[in-house]
Amino acid sequence: MTVPHTAEAGVQHIPFDTLQATLARIFERHGTSAEVAAVLARNCASAERDGSHSHGVFRIPGYLSTLASGWVDGHAIPRVQDVAPGYLAVDACNGFAQPAYMAAYDALVAKARANGIALLAIHNSHHFAALWPDVEPLARDGLVALALVNSMACVVPSGGTRALFGTNPIAFAAPRAGHDPLVFDLATSAMAHGDVQIAAREGRLLPEGFGVNRHGQPTQDPRAILDGGALLPFGGVHSSYKGSALSMMVELLAAALTGGHFSFEFDWSGHPGAQTPHTGELIIAIDPAKNCGRGFAQRCEELVQAMAGAGQARLPGERRYRQRALALRGGIALPADTWCELQRLADMQA
Repeated sequence: MTVPHTAEAGVQHIPFDTLQATLARIFERHGTSAEVAAVLARNCASAERDGSHSHGVFRIPGYLSTLASGWVDGHAIPRVQDVAPGYLAVDACNGFAQPAYMAAYDALVAKARANGIALLAIHNSHHFAALWPDVEPLARDGLVALALVNSMACVVPSGGTRALFGTNPIAFAAPRAGHDPLVFDLATSAMAHGDVQIAAREGRLLPEGFGVNRHGQPTQDPRAILDGGALLPFGGVHSSYKGSALSMMVELLAAALTGGHFSFEFDWSGHPGAQTPHTGELIIAIDPAKNCGRGFAQRCEELVQAMAGAGQARLPGERRYRQRALALRGGIALPADTWCELQRLADMQA
């Protein structure tokens, strides 16, 4: 079963709350608790609303296939441990990372404000979503935030011959005076794995230098990358060592430091249909109110203005905010057949 993202029979505009409620019903009716369903639905609907299509409703079949395989526990109750004044650890208990994060969110914010900085280490977790939703709320609460998560092995290290790293994204958010937070979310691979899947479904070739086939030879065919091949780190042919070094850093911080699995370390072969990586996530929150001099949010705005003055045409996250505003005014645009399929999934019994 797939949820196509190409409009073949018209487009419908769905209010955010309606899409979120529909996705929550889908999750709950296919193996999650109501609490987990609510968190996943908001995350997935937010990605679709903001134009992050590779992490929006496109992901629903993967979620359901994984739940049906028994690979992830949709009813897991995270265990939060207060390790030190600036350190929280969460065992997601083989559940999804976002509910584990939400279970510790208030304590993370409180620790950051009390100590100036706090760290949240999540392990035994599955992250299958965009990473920017994990940091934007912290920036809206006045904190500077950094998040790192590793995934399944699908990226060759620089100069390597087989997949070892995940796409291993890094997300950052900072409050900005008078504006939405400054937020970016980038993979340390040449592109996100979900975008490769979308290109394969749509029959599009990728740019040169993005991936290799199962024999380690360069390819622009996304199907060859998915069929035993791998992505390359970002940086291009001559600078892929930069993306590779950052990906290595994510493995160490999101897996080794948290107690999670490296991207190459878990084995899901006994769970056909599983798609969610069983890894770890690290989130760091900093309270800029502890600094000296002018307010941080204003300093952030000064930097943004300087960037514009230097000729930067678009800020990180700017397109996402524009798309969000459009979707909140006119609804989230979905192909009619996609919306029908989501409603069918929401109404069927597991």
